[in-house]
Amino acid sequence: MAPRMVFEQELEQLKEKIKGMGEYAGIGLNKLLLALKADDREALKQLLDSDRQIVDMQRRIEAGCLALMTKQQPVARDLRLVSAALKAVSDLERIGDHVSDMAELFLRRNTGVGEKEGDEILLNMLEEARTMFREAVESFVEGDAETARMVIDSDDGVDALFNQMKDKMMEAIRTQSLDADSVVDNLMIAKYLEKVGDHAVNVAEWTLFQLTGEIGGMEIY
Repeated sequence: MAPRMVFEQELEQLKEKIKGMGEYAGIGLNKLLLALKADDREALKQLLDSDRQIVDMQRRIEAGCLALMTKQQPVARDLRLVSAALKAVSDLERIGDHVSDMAELFLRRNTGVGEKEGDEILLNMLEEARTMFREAVESFVEGDAETARMVIDSDDGVDALFNQMKDKMMEAIRTQSLDADSVVDNLMIAKYLEKVGDHAVNVAEWTLFQLTGEIGGMEIY
């Protein structure tokens, strides 16, 4: 088989690995949402170590990317894909960390989700951030610029919900309807969810980079 054909197969395999890592991270977000809706504390406990396997995936993909760049002679578009993959896996890995951190915070609660002020906002944030992340990974694997731009635009919705949560928690402090620990935990969870949205935007931006060579409005190559 010609070297170029072999290289193209390896690039497709790289995208499949990114897809697998993204799906694994997405499953963590799905499990978190289901555990919260079902008030399943055992399921939350299982998510505490959800970041270990995703770290292994990240390391294997990074090693594969470096091998592609050193053993092959990629053209500009190929090099953009490999470079974007190296960057994107860091965002994918962070999702696993955030899922674990949020599970730990939810386990500190003495009531189920839906019983305290701000819970509806948190669930809405989780739904939106989860959708953003799924679509961002899809855009990267498929090379879909339109979906990538939609993900970037939808980040405003998650940010708006985060601001709603801050306002809600300020009101809870004024009225003393929640204790200080609950307010802090809710704000931390909301911040993690905002970061999930940010990571989704990053992946979407790396999608556009691999297609155009531009990142943040600047042309790199």
